[in-house]
Amino acid sequence: MIEARSAAPAAEVGRVRDAAAREVAEVLASLGSSAAGLSDEEAAKRLAQVGPNAVRGHRARPGLVLLRQVRSPILILLFATAVVSSFVGEGVEATIIAVILLVSVGLGFVNEFRAERAADALHDRLRHTAVVVRGGERRQVDVTELVPGDIVALSVGTVVPADLRLVQVSGLACDESIVTGEAAAVTKSTAAVPAAGIGDLTCCALMGTVVHAGGGLGVVVATAGDTEFGRIAVGLAETEPQTEFQRGLARFSVFLLVVALILTSVIFAAAILLGRPLIESLLFSLAIAVGITPQLLPAVVSTSLAAGSRALARRRVLVKRMVCIEDLGDLDLLVTDKTGTLTTGRIAFDRAVPAGAEPADDVLLFGLLATDTDPAAPGQVGLNPLDEALWQAPGASTAPLAAYRRLAVEPFDHERRRCTALAQAAGSDPIVVVKGAPESVLPLCDGTSDDASATLAHLYDEGARVVAVASRPAPGTFSLGPDAERGLVLRGFLAFTDAVKPGARESLDRLAGLGVDVKIATGDGAVVAERLWAQLGRQNGGTLLGDAVDALGDLELAEAARAASIFARVSPEQKARIIRVLRRKGRAVGFLGDGVNDALALHGADIGISVDSAVDVAKDAADVLLLEKDLGVLADGVTEGRRIFANTIKYVLMGTSSNFGNMFSASVASIVLPFLPMLPGQILLNNLLYDSSQLAIPTDHVDAEQLRAPAHWDIGAIRRFMLLFGPISSVFDFATFGLMLFALQGAPPEFRSGWFIESIATQTLIVFAVRTRRVPFLRSRASLPLTVAVLAVVAIGTWLPYSPLSGVLGFTPLPAPFLLALVGMVLAYLLLVEAAKVWYYARLVRPPSAPVRRRAYGHRVARRASRFTARSPRSARTRPAPLPR
Repeated sequence: MIEARSAAPAAEVGRVRDAAAREVAEVLASLGSSAAGLSDEEAAKRLAQVGPNAVRGHRARPGLVLLRQVRSPILILLFATAVVSSFVGEGVEATIIAVILLVSVGLGFVNEFRAERAADALHDRLRHTAVVVRGGERRQVDVTELVPGDIVALSVGTVVPADLRLVQVSGLACDESIVTGEAAAVTKSTAAVPAAGIGDLTCCALMGTVVHAGGGLGVVVATAGDTEFGRIAVGLAETEPQTEFQRGLARFSVFLLVVALILTSVIFAAAILLGRPLIESLLFSLAIAVGITPQLLPAVVSTSLAAGSRALARRRVLVKRMVCIEDLGDLDLLVTDKTGTLTTGRIAFDRAVPAGAEPADDVLLFGLLATDTDPAAPGQVGLNPLDEALWQAPGASTAPLAAYRRLAVEPFDHERRRCTALAQAAGSDPIVVVKGAPESVLPLCDGTSDDASATLAHLYDEGARVVAVASRPAPGTFSLGPDAERGLVLRGFLAFTDAVKPGARESLDRLAGLGVDVKIATGDGAVVAERLWAQLGRQNGGTLLGDAVDALGDLELAEAARAASIFARVSPEQKARIIRVLRRKGRAVGFLGDGVNDALALHGADIGISVDSAVDVAKDAADVLLLEKDLGVLADGVTEGRRIFANTIKYVLMGTSSNFGNMFSASVASIVLPFLPMLPGQILLNNLLYDSSQLAIPTDHVDAEQLRAPAHWDIGAIRRFMLLFGPISSVFDFATFGLMLFALQGAPPEFRSGWFIESIATQTLIVFAVRTRRVPFLRSRASLPLTVAVLAVVAIGTWLPYSPLSGVLGFTPLPAPFLLALVGMVLAYLLLVEAAKVWYYARLVRPPSAPVRRRAYGHRVARRASRFTARSPRSARTRPAPLPR
């Protein structure tokens, strides 16, 4: 475990500004570091002294979980009822309510604490690393292990892991919007900037910002809460925006509150008008209010989400927040990149194809000169996949790179889509070499032949990924200026292969079976993407190129994007715009990507999906991480999300219908009868037994047809279900009343005993009918835990009037004929529910529309902060005002 350190003293604030005002050598000396970085021993010593580079501690806290339980309005209502009962001498009532309070709090605490522990276990599996120089060698370490004095390497897509004073830059530009709010990328240098504000620290890279272009090295001057970003994150009072699932729960709770207030107010007013005792009427009204609410809904939801998170983790799917599981189940449109998802992702260099008579080895040599690593000291840590494959090519080790020295370089970025280098061989003039996407390089070349265009088309037809290489002499040039890329001569092409992934076709079929439409968004050419789509056996609804995306307005693009299957040669901004317009079409849109160019689209999607091997900025922008880049794994996640939502809705439908029916019956009976139809303690005991049986719902099976399309919260549908099935329950309650009053001539204790048994049986057994749309319900098999729990509760409810506790609880044994009549009424009830279910699903259920979710700045800061999080033991002091998870 790593212990998060306490907050920085006020005197330490502003370290990065102090470093910005000093020269690089002075900063390195003050930190006891050098260009070779710290030694492992020194880094370990400093880590023990200053603590981890963690903005906040992260662990489940039993005390906070318990506090959330006792703050529940329902439990406060129960407590008030117990106090009133005790005050007026109703000791038995008060004891029953106290037991219910303890059980409710205990069940809620156990389930929510287990859910938080499950979230902690998921957090343990998320790892973020940084490339550092230690002992003169580059290596990857966890971001929480960085200490002041470490030398950190930055490349495109890196999320800056600490506040750095830059010591070396190469075309470096950073997106600092997470800290400053400014959208434009800031160009960086190593020149000192005295008395700079946070937006003017051009010689520093701040924690949480993203490398937009270029690369460089920086020395860590501040970590954790001492950083500019750390202070923003720790002090952020805004909670993360709610998901649609959470908003649905909130709307449902408000709906129940309104129903409870109306019903209890009417009961209490009627009782007073009828001259009933005030205290008795108050207790009964409070019991009705509690009885109509599903007390264990939070426990059922947290149990479902915790069980779902564990199930997803076994399927190699990690969710950053457990409530995102349900959002994953909402998915009905997925836009994905192709590399590693539909293809193997193992990009291998195939061959160099000259554009003229020069040797293929020269094309490879020029390609190696224009990579993001210096040919004089090549390192493959942090390289993009194409450059990494190029350096692993068989001819790379024998290429005459030692004869060249690189004078300048403009690294690859996703706007230019090319890398430009200035190199010079001994005794020769410098040359400019440009390597990148053919569509970016060819317009810079003079006199490209038709043969070169035909060669490029042929390589695309073969399904290859192609990089163009061009150069020109640059005598007397020692830096790259604005005119460096003009007048180039095409040298040839570098072809790379990436085969179709085995099982990709089956994964697409699974997603189609779940009602999830899949589209490709790629920076590659249309020919490559279309060939892959055909190999996967899919029908292409059309290909939309990046240029066409820019030419269309939002309405036209929405229509074109809806029909298209492939988006080719699209930029990061174009991907994000496509996602935005698709969401406007009422779709719940997911985006799967792992590159720098995917971050904007990941932020804009309803559910951002990335992989554990993705670049930092993509992982931070995602809501869900796949430990295996496979659409089959994603299909498992979608299925699990829908299963969890389906089981949650089972409990909601049961709770609203049976609770409403029983409490409505009790309300009517309390007005008509000269005595209370059920004592307040009996109502609460009935509700507790019923709710306890439903804790097994998260284990239940879900019918395959319920997983074929996403479902969303529909309060209108829930209300219609309650108003249909609640009265059906009341009809059989009234039948029980007639049986007890007219057939058995029952006294109040007998009446209450009979209705208690009938009530617990009907409202509990209905789960077998409500849990499935199939008719009869026996065609769908419930899980064993749910079956056992329901039957056990019915058995306990039937046994209580005959138990030694019957007198204490206000019950009395009933004759055998009543039990036989009860069996007949329960069977008739289930048959009527089955008939009503057919009518309800045929006439009253409308297909829900997909919700549109919005992202907020606070959510972006919180998600970025999650990568700078450390586990802390119980005794650890954590930073004040930690961000909510």
